[in-house]
Amino acid sequence: MTSIDQWRILVVDDDVYFASALVQALRRRGYEAEAAGSHAEALALARAASHDAAVLDLKLAEESGLSLIGPLKALLPDIRILLLTGYASIATAVEAIKLGATHYLPKPADADEILAALGRDAGDEAIVPPDDPMSVDRLEWEHIQKVLAEHDGNVSATARALKMHRRTLQRKLAKRPVRE
Repeated sequence: MTSIDQWRILVVDDDVYFASALVQALRRRGYEAEAAGSHAEALALARAASHDAAVLDLKLAEESGLSLIGPLKALLPDIRILLLTGYASIATAVEAIKLGATHYLPKPADADEILAALGRDAGDEAIVPPDDPMSVDRLEWEHIQKVLAEHDGNVSATARALKMHRRTLQRKLAKRPVRE
């Protein structure tokens, strides 16, 4: 793998404005970067040129960034993958790491945070767990996200699994995650 300051980075996000802004920010910092808006486009770019790192959005239109981790790792075994999402949950973070992602960050994250996460080789064992546990509202949000991921984003199936009315679940999902 090349030195971190010479990395070629693939940004995969269906939000054209976000992807473009991130690519520009990475280029300003001296990295070679390019963007893809779909699985097919990302895999085509990965086949055309070797990338050292990839930043994947969890939600790619009708696709999931999680399902792109395996194919990218198959094409480029040494690639470092960061899953970036506005729908942060413990369940998706765990799945991303199990599938081969290097790290996972919730949006919003700036280019410096992304580069720092991609550059870390291991977790930080010095991080101290919080003294106060998660609030009940945050636990509920995390559980809903886990069940939603288990049902591939299907709101009706998730509502049935949670024994909750679909409209109630939709209202809960429309709200931002509870901050701690």
